[in-house]
Amino acid sequence: MAVQPKKKKSPSKSTTKKKSTSKKNTAKPRKRKKKNKSNKKRNILIILIVFMMVTFVGFGFYLGKNSDKLSQMIESGEVEGDYTTKKLLEDLSTIKTRPPKEKKVIIQKPKVKPKEVKKEKLSKSKPKLEKKHIVSKTALVYRTNRPKLAIVIDDVSKQSHLRAIKKTGVKMTPSIFPPSELSMTSHRLAKGLKHYMIHFPMESGNKQFNSQYKTLLTTFSPRQIANRVHELRTLFPHAKYINNHTGSVYTNDYVAMKRLYEALRQEGFIFIDSRTIGSSKVRKIAHDFGDAYVSRDIFIDNKHTVKYIHKQLKKAVSIAKKKGYAVAIGHPHKVTMQALASANAILKDVELVYIDNLYRRK
Repeated sequence: MAVQPKKKKSPSKSTTKKKSTSKKNTAKPRKRKKKNKSNKKRNILIILIVFMMVTFVGFGFYLGKNSDKLSQMIESGEVEGDYTTKKLLEDLSTIKTRPPKEKKVIIQKPKVKPKEVKKEKLSKSKPKLEKKHIVSKTALVYRTNRPKLAIVIDDVSKQSHLRAIKKTGVKMTPSIFPPSELSMTSHRLAKGLKHYMIHFPMESGNKQFNSQYKTLLTTFSPRQIANRVHELRTLFPHAKYINNHTGSVYTNDYVAMKRLYEALRQEGFIFIDSRTIGSSKVRKIAHDFGDAYVSRDIFIDNKHTVKYIHKQLKKAVSIAKKKGYAVAIGHPHKVTMQALASANAILKDVELVYIDNLYRRK
């Protein structure tokens, strides 16, 4: 008999069930591990967010608590107003370590400083020497039957200019440049003169003119303005009258012009507007101070011919007849001097006066 080979036992249902169940059992823990890891990460993120929020709230509360201290330090000058993060942290650390007694001193400092400043200001205004130069309110002369004409000659910087003016035999007021590139000793021309003015370079719309020596600009601080005006007083100790050279930008700036006008009054000067721009603010400022406003009525030598200058002089005479007086401005050109010397017939109906004859004190 042939031996039949043993048949392999087919796996029973129970064993297959066990295997399948074992697979299922091994698969479940892996999923749980992944879930546990993601939960941990989420919990860590939540904790970090909560921690950051708590710290920000705490820091904000701390800053709010100490904001008054910082503002007092800024006012007292111990801390600058423009902060970087580094500066802020440094300042906070100083507040922490500062004893409470010093805090009281810091609070008191701003109260003490203004008192000291007020005392200094009062003490500066007390000396009588400064009040001597303050100009009293001015007004125009009483109008008479005969109209008055004041002829001003601008841009005087040389002795030859004064000689040419004198040679004409016509009563004119020279307006002398302060020291400049034209002449660094021009202020000496005023020595011995009874009637003259200062021709003050001021900012215009022309860059070339603004580059002139010590031209006054609208960007100057009140101290710079006061220093410049005081310098003019030192250079021209007996001068009373000033008019602007160029200055269309400056006289049109109300704030800058008011500062200058006040500084001029403090030094004993009277400002006459050359009116290089129609929108000049000098009239309003003069009236605000209670002063008479005097300005140029006409330029006589924009064209350099005798015929044109005579024509302008006739206009000046007619203006004087209408309002009682007029101010004409010319320059020390040779042709201007010739025209004025030959204008007796034109000027016969007006009284020629110096600029100071137009004013009286109230």
